[in-house]
Amino acid sequence: MAILIDKETRVLVQGITGRFGSFVTRNMLDVGTHVVAGVTPGRRGEQVWGIPVFNTVKEAQAEHGHFEASVVLVPGPDAKKAVVEAFEAGIKTILMEVERVPLHDALEVIALTRKAGVRLIGPGSAGLVSPGKGSLGIFGSPEELARVAFIPGRIGVVSRSGGQTTTLCWNVCKAGFGISTAINLGSEPVLGTSFPELLPLFQEDQETDAIAYFGEIGSVMEEEAAELIKEGKYTKPLVAYIAGRGLAKGIRFSHASAIIEGGKGTAESKVAALREAGVHVVDRPDDIGPTLVKTLKAKA
Repeated sequence: MAILIDKETRVLVQGITGRFGSFVTRNMLDVGTHVVAGVTPGRRGEQVWGIPVFNTVKEAQAEHGHFEASVVLVPGPDAKKAVVEAFEAGIKTILMEVERVPLHDALEVIALTRKAGVRLIGPGSAGLVSPGKGSLGIFGSPEELARVAFIPGRIGVVSRSGGQTTTLCWNVCKAGFGISTAINLGSEPVLGTSFPELLPLFQEDQETDAIAYFGEIGSVMEEEAAELIKEGKYTKPLVAYIAGRGLAKGIRFSHASAIIEGGKGTAESKVAALREAGVHVVDRPDDIGPTLVKTLKAKA
């Protein structure tokens, strides 16, 4: 098992003919992802890495059938149209590996996909990977990195930061574990899927024993996750690190792009809420691996 992607997931790439689209597609193929087709308006009949290109999602569906997931790799101003085209075609998992999406567009597609029951990851997400099964986005390759950071295993990884997703996976693997599914939530101020929304998926996954999490100040995802844990909707071990401690109130920090106000969204608030819910919150990212070792050994 895995969450959101496995070996059988049929993937469509929107924006496949661009330089970045071609690069990400090659990465997904190298990981073993079942990429079936791509879409770029006006480029029907071309191929990228042997993958056929169509003008629209409906054209691709007419020839290749249904897709379970789409990876959107178009410029920010075009992202809304691409996402709407994907979920109107019935695709249920959409990764927006797109930054600088106009805020009103991001808010609109998040509302539309939620109403349609579609899982939207991003905007600004570098992707997700289930090692040995497949990926949406850039994680899991090249091979020399996969050997040390994306080893198949039983620890879920969730991160607010794209770069720290790989670092966190490396820390988990260095501690002797492997990764079930690793997900980068995204870099934009508003996101289609939040940390607490992923917890029930990992709870149901029989191949995930625990989660390692990298969070940041700004937003109230961690406080919401703590409430969900208290309600018993997630019961597996969770080890977390919150970046941005020590910054003064009113400072904008990293991806969250949120000013800390009103007592919520601060590192202190997040840490307190998570610890009250029984989460193991560490002081340094390097402590995540050793804490997982101690926690799972004690559980056994």
